[in-house]
Amino acid sequence: MKRLQGKVAVITGGASGIGEATVRRFIAEGAAVSIWDLNEPAGRKLFIELSTDGSRCEFRKVDVSSLADVSAQAAATKAALGQIDILINNAGITRDATLLKMTEEQWDQVIDINLKGVFNCARGIGPIMAEKGSGVIINTSSVVGIYGNFGQTNYVASKSGVIGMPRVWARELGRKGIRVNAVAPGFIATEMMKTVPEKILIALTEKTPLGRLGQPDDIASAYVFLASDEAAFITGTVLSVDGGLIS
Repeated sequence: MKRLQGKVAVITGGASGIGEATVRRFIAEGAAVSIWDLNEPAGRKLFIELSTDGSRCEFRKVDVSSLADVSAQAAATKAALGQIDILINNAGITRDATLLKMTEEQWDQVIDINLKGVFNCARGIGPIMAEKGSGVIINTSSVVGIYGNFGQTNYVASKSGVIGMPRVWARELGRKGIRVNAVAPGFIATEMMKTVPEKILIALTEKTPLGRLGQPDDIASAYVFLASDEAAFITGTVLSVDGGLIS
């Protein structure tokens, strides 16, 4: 039996990187998936590929920083796929700068997507889950949300926030049958990491006891576990998937 058979998942930022890997894994585990992303060309390309293979999926261009857009697309997703069982809050951006050089625009852009966007998606989809009495919400944090990181005040603030949210929502939503957790990835080999200088990548690898950067599938595997019935008694926690990274 596939672990997510019969489930419907919304995966934000699902057109690339960790999000794309998660879309593919969830479909392989039997879920129907709504891919939410602002990158329409990449999202539609992935949708066409997967639907050609007979997978049950759809693509929606969604601005997670807009509660109105999220709420409308949540209703449309439910109408198209019948329900929403799982929300993976994966959409995220970086706009790095040290505190004394960071602009208000850089701060606002990251907070709007990475933090407000998580609230908007949970607020827009949470009532759908509450109505049917079950659901799973998983927030994508980061190891830097736990340890901090030079030049990332905005990103660290957002990723620390999405660790705190499940600790509140688990208490508020548990009685409605909704589990809420966060995953804190370490340094993962995605397009975002290609901008990092080679010497820094080497240093990060040396600080990781398993001796390598993570792969998107490593994070997708954690999402599958937390979204499945195998994690039926896990809520309000953060799972670090970082290869044992030493801060």
